Amino acid sequence: MSAALRAAAGAGVAPNQTVALPEPRRDHLLVARMVEPNSRVLDVGCGDGSLLALLRDRRGADGRGIELSREGVSECLAKGLPVIQGDADTDLANYPDDAFDYVILSQTLQATRQPRAVLEHMLRIGRHAIVSFPNFGHWRVRWELGVRGRMPVTDNLPHSWYDTPNIHFCTIRDFVHLCREAGASMEEAHALDSGGEPVRFHMPWWFWNLFGEQGVFLLRRGG
Repeated sequence: MSAALRAAAGAGVAPNQTVALPEPRRDHLLVARMVEPNSRVLDVGCGDGSLLALLRDRRGADGRGIELSREGVSECLAKGLPVIQGDADTDLANYPDDAFDYVILSQTLQATRQPRAVLEHMLRIGRHAIVSFPNFGHWRVRWELGVRGRMPVTDNLPHSWYDTPNIHFCTIRDFVHLCREAGASMEEAHALDSGGEPVRFHMPWWFWNLFGEQGVFLLRRGG
């Protein structure tokens, strides 16, 4: 059964009716472009399974997922995705070396307790790692902190300070430094603006750090 028919069945729509599927997020489309067709993929912190479903439907990926919340796991299973409940900080250690072609951490790095350990496990169990995260160095974040004196609430950081799941905010430059410490080599790096479009590639890190709302990195092992 196709993704459209699965969505129709879940929504109680007759199979011969046209179903308007939600448009994929632009950062998800960028991540999908980084993944080679028919790859083995582990999506860590996969949420409602939107990215994993995109990789399955458009890239033919053999995908698996880990998600901490029961609600997220239920949504993934409803989409026919093989997802288990688990914690990136503890459960990645149980995976063998080179178990996947790509290990993906989309908008989840800042919510982990041990970001460096998580990144090192990703590089161990996958030939490639893809990491995306909100950039805490963006000028709007600096404005909120520097001028208004308040913790920022933006499209990419939508939670108030008292109920946010994020515990390790980082900037694009912070992440680049972490990659060097963890021995990760960058194959691709992108900063996305507020519209989800990549900032011009040939810009220095300080420019990306100021104007990129998100960072998206394709990594592999090695210096």
